[in-house]
Formats: sequence, C-alpha cells, structure tokens
Amino acid sequence: MSENANDLRETVRRRYAAAAVQVTEGGTACCGPSAIEIDDNFGSALYAEGERDGLPAEAVAASLGCGNPTAVADLQAGERVLDLGSGGGIDVLLSARRVGPTGRAYGLDMTEEMLALALENQKKAGATNVEFLKGTIEAIPLPAHTIDVVISNCVVNLSTDKPAVFAETFRVLAPGGRIGISDVVADDTLTPAQRAERGDHVGCIAGALSFTEYRQGIEAAGFTAIEITPTHAVADGMHSAVVRATKPATERAVGHAPGHGAQAGGCCRN
Repeated sequence: MSENANDLRETVRRRYAAAAVQVTEGGTACCGPSAIEIDDNFGSALYAEGERDGLPAEAVAASLGCGNPTAVADLQAGERVLDLGSGGGIDVLLSARRVGPTGRAYGLDMTEEMLALALENQKKAGATNVEFLKGTIEAIPLPAHTIDVVISNCVVNLSTDKPAVFAETFRVLAPGGRIGISDVVADDTLTPAQRAERGDHVGCIAGALSFTEYRQGIEAAGFTAIEITPTHAVADGMHSAVVRATKPATERAVGHAPGHGAQAGGCCRN
C-alpha cells in the first residue's frame, strides 16, 4: 500500500474512531446519544422507524451510511450475512433479526472504538447470532465460501484498493451467494478530480467509483447479474446507489484460504 493510501486509511480510522467516542460519551449523558448525522442523505434517517424500534439508541446514533442495505438484500432465515465496515452494528443487528436463530450475522470493522461500541450494542440487543471481527475489507478474516450474503453501507468508496475488496467479497461468498451494497457512485461524466471537488475522501465523495467503473470492478471479480440502481443524490452528479450482484452457482470450489482481517462503519459528511 502506498504512503498516500496508508494516510487515507488512517484518516478514515481517526474519523470513525472519533464518531464512536462521540456516541459512547453521549450515551452516558442524561438524555442519551444524539445521531451524528443531520444530513438526510446519510445516517439513521434512511431507516424506517419500525426498523429502528428495539435497537440500542447507540446503534442508531452511530449509523453513518448512505442507504439501508438490509432492506434490499432480501435476507432469508438461516442465511449467513457479512457486513463490510459494520461500525456501531446497526446493519448487523437488523440482519440478525432477519436471518433468525438458525442464521448468523458477522460485522467486520478496522476501528477498535467502533468495534467496542458494536459489542456493547450487541449485548444491549441480546443478539446471540452475531459476531464482530476486526480487520480490513481488503483482507476479510473468514474462510472461502462461508457467507451467503455480503452487505455494506457506504464503505467500499472509502477503500483505497477496491479491486481487493471485490475479490475478497467474491472469495468468501458461497457459490450462488450475493451482494446487496449501498454506496456512493458517480456519474460517468465526472473525472476523479471533479469528484474530489464535490467532497473529500473521508466524506465518501472523492473515493467513489463511477457507474461504469463499479460495474467493471465487480465483473472483473467474477460477479454476474449486476444491477446498480441510484436512489438519491448526495452531491452534484453523485448518488447513493444500491449495488446487487451474484456469484455464479457453478463457481469451482477453491481452498479455504483465510484473509486477515474492514474499514470503519458507514460514511458521513464532514
């Protein structure tokens, strides 16, 4: 990884560590934690009230994503779900509800403070079919073919090595598995420089792929049945989008080579 990539990753880590501390400290106040996001394009406002009911207030407050991947992933009872960049755990806890006691929901994050917050939220929610893992989304610490559905909420754009993210996602999915990702995607007409003019990397704008780049990246990893559907604008020529794709059911089995380890959970504006 280049020095610039390392710098960007550390900037992301610090941003989300601070967000986790903000929520944790707010949770000890008399009135409880306040949501970090006030922009309707990002955060807990993208979840229906009924979905937020029953979740720990800190999990809702720490929601920093640009969508609601659990609403589009069509999760089924008994499935194994992995959330890339799970943050405070809102999408993991919602996934755990949907897959039920016979399923399992994993959350992957690189930020110690977010993981600590997520574990506390898991305890408060009483979720027993949940496991949080520490690591990066470019090197997922799970064996091959062990996940049915991979979700993520505005995190892939934060990675400085997106081909590795797509390849690792493909590796851990079982044949026939699928992805349901919310992410920021740019119009094909915008150059990387123009994307950077609309927002910085940690704010989920500068690092976004274009629609064509996203499709090509997923195709290169081996996915099929790709759909990239914009849902709402987050900046001029930049959209929150739902990304769906499938790993072919006839994919030849390979060895269970473990990965090593995800970005901080979800994205937000500065």
